[in-house]
Amino acid sequence: MSRRAAPKANGTVAEGEGTPVSRIAATFERLHQHGRKALIPYVTAGFPYADITPELMHGMVDAGADVIELGVPFSDPMADGPVIQAAGEAALALGIGMKQVLAMVSTFRRKDDATPVVLMGYANPIERYDGVHGKGSFIRDAAAAGVDGLLVVDYPPEECEDFAAGLQAHGMDLIFLLAPTSTAERMAQVGRIATGYVYYVSLKGVTGAGHLDTEAVGRMIPRIREHVKLPVGVGFGIRDARSAQAVGSTADAVVIGTRIIQLIDAQPREQVVPLVREFLAEIREALDALPDATAKNAADR
Repeated sequence: MSRRAAPKANGTVAEGEGTPVSRIAATFERLHQHGRKALIPYVTAGFPYADITPELMHGMVDAGADVIELGVPFSDPMADGPVIQAAGEAALALGIGMKQVLAMVSTFRRKDDATPVVLMGYANPIERYDGVHGKGSFIRDAAAAGVDGLLVVDYPPEECEDFAAGLQAHGMDLIFLLAPTSTAERMAQVGRIATGYVYYVSLKGVTGAGHLDTEAVGRMIPRIREHVKLPVGVGFGIRDARSAQAVGSTADAVVIGTRIIQLIDAQPREQVVPLVREFLAEIREALDALPDATAKNAADR
């Protein structure tokens, strides 16, 4: 059985009578049909080596990643903990900016035109790119590179309807964060604008914080689903197969970032991809051992 739907050249796949849907939507639909949860690893573009990112992305897919979140380095990352902040600073020191990040996605697309890629970052690099290259150039160039979605931490839903519409016109999704403190009103705002999936921040604080309360996550996800009719991914605080499986029992997707950055920090180049591949393979196995997945696999045999 093929893990991935076959995309069109413009980054969408055909559904029904040719209605275009994003690669992200197609991926979650395929996973739902097979009773599986999405594994979404995060890595900072250009870390730990400036030219390793496309190779690392392929390694993640080989290990079972369904969507890849690629962090855009930025000098003032408000939602990132010290580990990802340090990775971003290291990438910036290597000369990695938005132009280089889009080139990495384009390189990745030469061998993989199916796995969704989401850029995660902040407004400043996007707006600066448009300032240098012309209004609307970021959306145009991101689509051309093969980007499937954007998660812009400091773009609140009430201020980016035009941006969301521009992305959708180019086959890309706009993904929003929700938090334990999100009100019903905020969830409803996100539900009206978001496409692809939503990212629930399981902890109060920055990335890499500890003390993941999986019971609290399980209580929050049904509240989110009352307002948001999209898959719900959960991140922040997931560090191993056990915590991933606990979150995956209620969420549609598990997002892992800080632990991957810690794993590859200061590693010799030749060890980076094998370490990540081994780590993610364990997470994938744990997610596929969840009851829905095992029952579906048994039914398919």
